[in-house]
Amino acid sequence: MSSELPQIQTTISPIDQQPVLTRPLLTDDQLDHVIGESVRAYKAWRKVSLDDRLAIAEKWMTEFEKMKDVLAEEITLQMGRPISQTPGEIMGTLGRAKHLISIARESLADIPQTDTDTDALKRTIRREPLGVVAIVAPWNFPYLTMINSVLPALIAGNTVIIKPSPQTPTPAERLCSTLALAGLPPNVAQVVHLSPAGTSRLAQDPRVGFLSFTGSVQGGKQLAKAAVDCEAFKGVGLELGGKDPAYVRPQVDVKWAAAELVDGAMFNSGQSCCGIERIYVHASIYEPFIAEFASVARAYKLGDPRSREANLGPVVSVASADRIRKQVRDAVAAGAKELVGQEGFDAEKEGNAFVGPKVLVDVTHEMDVMMEETFGPVVGIMKVDSDEEALTLMNDSPYGLTASIWTDIDAPGAAEAFEMFAQELETGTVFLNRCDFLDPALAWTGVKNSGRGVSLSKFGYDQLTRPKSIHMKIKTT
Repeated sequence: MSSELPQIQTTISPIDQQPVLTRPLLTDDQLDHVIGESVRAYKAWRKVSLDDRLAIAEKWMTEFEKMKDVLAEEITLQMGRPISQTPGEIMGTLGRAKHLISIARESLADIPQTDTDTDALKRTIRREPLGVVAIVAPWNFPYLTMINSVLPALIAGNTVIIKPSPQTPTPAERLCSTLALAGLPPNVAQVVHLSPAGTSRLAQDPRVGFLSFTGSVQGGKQLAKAAVDCEAFKGVGLELGGKDPAYVRPQVDVKWAAAELVDGAMFNSGQSCCGIERIYVHASIYEPFIAEFASVARAYKLGDPRSREANLGPVVSVASADRIRKQVRDAVAAGAKELVGQEGFDAEKEGNAFVGPKVLVDVTHEMDVMMEETFGPVVGIMKVDSDEEALTLMNDSPYGLTASIWTDIDAPGAAEAFEMFAQELETGTVFLNRCDFLDPALAWTGVKNSGRGVSLSKFGYDQLTRPKSIHMKIKTT
């Protein structure tokens, strides 16, 4: 019996810097037990029919929706998103789940090689589960990011161990408890609260067959290294940061595009990996665009996220707020101009986590605000003279998650221009007249420092399974 005493994890609300809950961190022995139970549960769960697994998934949706109000309130309290917006995450999670369930049979079906098979030769490719899947989840969209991996992993026949962010511990617990209410057997889905060292041990354990991580570039590199440094090879999926650009072409409704892009930059206080952090605007519409953009941003209501009047709450922590403010100050010191700053946003004060919208012009790629992930309600806007200049600047980034083009696609030359961007942009997703959105029918993936691997779509199921070839020679005469 280990004499190791558990450490305590405390969640501090960004609203008022007060503790809202605590959780004991697992000891090494306790983590070892959890992984062992997951391995044992896998041996039985993988034999459960796909029909029965899907039935549990569908029943889970009902159980999950019953708790939607409580789930939304917990997100607001723990990470600060306005209560007017958190219900959208719950309904979005259900929407993704519905799609992942709908494509499961086709995604996991055997693939017979009928083109050259004969009565004497039958060949098939099957999808096999990987075993224990460890999922390290973030705080910014806890349910949406978890469901991307948890549900397809379970439907495919894997067991899962979820390590949530210390900022949002209850979403993983709620997810597992509602799965249990839907009939998921014990230990098929488990939650663990771990220190950074414990998380590395989870990633490194050879009994874990796959690691899914969503979070920072630095965190992803650390866990990927731990996953490789073990006795058994395992797959690793990394959904990391972004510095996502938008380009506004001349043929566009300036008022509409500005409003859409403010939302893409400011929603969830800019704490989205695919939020808009830099905008390039054609010179011919630059002045009216920045005027409209600033006007929309100034109308945001920064305040207590428990109030339904607020549409902008605090960022996740005082440390994050200080880092964001420093990035803005450094840009201004280097020559940038604030079109929208602290004026008019009385909730923002040094020493708290409330950060109002910040819109910068006269920015350059020598500034961190245009090159390094901000993860806050801040956007830099640059003037460009051509599509070619915009493309060069959009690709001038260590990140490559999404990019968006804003144009009237029916205008002369617009369709050809968009196709050029779609081909040349070094990103996982290219949007036309949309941003900051995940479509569960499309593969979610990044390039460069935005990660590797894929979730959502049928390719998300491919990542959480392995192919097994069945080769049968039936007749020998």
